[in-house]
Amino acid sequence: MSPLFSIVIPTYNRPDRLQQCLQSIAQLSYPRDRFEVIVVDDGSKSPLDPVVNTFTDCLPLRLIRQQNSGPAGARNTGAAAAQGTYLVFTDDDCQPAANWLSAIETSFADAPEALIGGHTINALPENPYSTASQLLIDYLYDYYNQAKGSATFFASNNFAMPRRLFNDIGGFDTSFPLAAGEDREFCDRWLYRGFPMRYAPDMQIYHAHSLTLARFWRQHFNYGRGAYCFHQIHGERSREDVKVEPFTFYAKLISYPLTRAPLNRSLGLSTLLLLSQAANVIGFFQQRAKSLQASAIEVG
Repeated sequence: MSPLFSIVIPTYNRPDRLQQCLQSIAQLSYPRDRFEVIVVDDGSKSPLDPVVNTFTDCLPLRLIRQQNSGPAGARNTGAAAAQGTYLVFTDDDCQPAANWLSAIETSFADAPEALIGGHTINALPENPYSTASQLLIDYLYDYYNQAKGSATFFASNNFAMPRRLFNDIGGFDTSFPLAAGEDREFCDRWLYRGFPMRYAPDMQIYHAHSLTLARFWRQHFNYGRGAYCFHQIHGERSREDVKVEPFTFYAKLISYPLTRAPLNRSLGLSTLLLLSQAANVIGFFQQRAKSLQASAIEVG
């Protein structure tokens, strides 16, 4: 009998994080015969068998290895091997809450054809860079998912959908080599095909993405690169010119920490969000310059 859920976890060079992720999945309060776990090793330098083998006795678990191709390709590899009715995606630095799959099952009972997105909680609240990065995601969820019963964006570290519809729209776009923008493009294509999206706040994971200032800058620089790729693809699909968000979007973003954190922390977090947008803009225009250069070489 096929499982109801296939949990797909792409991983790359983070065995300690993967171990913590699998430990949390092993503690899910959900019948073991109703889900499977597929770990996709995206070309890690060291074999992950020692980590995965620790859990094979307590989890229906498979490990798939592939050459490094990025998280979008790794998720597609996991989905191709899945047998569940629904695909559930998370990342190796995430730890699902015990009722995670139960909450997902409840959501699908109400909307069986939907892309279901859950709530992510920062597991490193003392790290200001990790906190600021999660605040940005929280803001995007508030901004893009305002309409009751509807949504337009979910991050791929905590979302689920029918496997049949995932295959129908072609999975993740593998032209996104980085973990930046491929989930936004997937959601956009999902909506373009007329499928619904629903937010499930009880579907919770804890995200332990440790950041330094340099890694924070690089993360949001890459988000800018991914944003350019997304806008190019979205523009071709919808036949619209590239559009940026209005000024009020950025003004509310920078002031967002004032509503979510004490004043003595919120000012620093607002500064980091401002820095994130500077990195985003630079990444956006660098990717634009590379794309234009590549187009010029092709024409020449």
